[in-house]
Amino acid sequence: MDAETQRRIEEVVLEILESSDMTTMTEYQVRRTAAERLGLDLSIPDRKRFVRSVVESFLLSNKDEPPQQQQEQEPQEEEEEEQEEEEEEAKKGSRREKEYDDEGDLILCRLSNKRRVTLQEFRGKTLVSIREYYQKDGKELPTAKDLILLLLYAQG
Repeated sequence: MDAETQRRIEEVVLEILESSDMTTMTEYQVRRTAAERLGLDLSIPDRKRFVRSVVESFLLSNKDEPPQQQQEQEPQEEEEEEQEEEEEEAKKGSRREKEYDDEGDLILCRLSNKRRVTLQEFRGKTLVSIREYYQKDGKELPTAKDLILLLLYAQG
């Protein structure tokens, strides 16, 4: 991210923070409002971290509240932010219904008419399979061409 973009983001975020009610404003709301004003995607990890650092420095410079009250407020803000992000993810994910193949494996995406990526369980382990298929008697059957990856750190 270039210096000009950082400067613009910082100015807008500080302007939003100064004009907002700090008891109800969350980092997510600040980031969303700034993204709308700037026309930039601030959910990209490096921009998200930058906005977080600007918000934290603003909060540290304005220590008007007693520390105990501020500590009680921070976990509540984090919970609200996480909840809002989960709701946003749920809205994005609900656009497409889940599709399963004949074996009952979840189809993550179709790369082409003949290739697709599936998520499957095998002997208690989660596998990601990238396979090529062919049509026979109206059914899609797998060819010998495949790539199977074991998911070691899957979060459910």
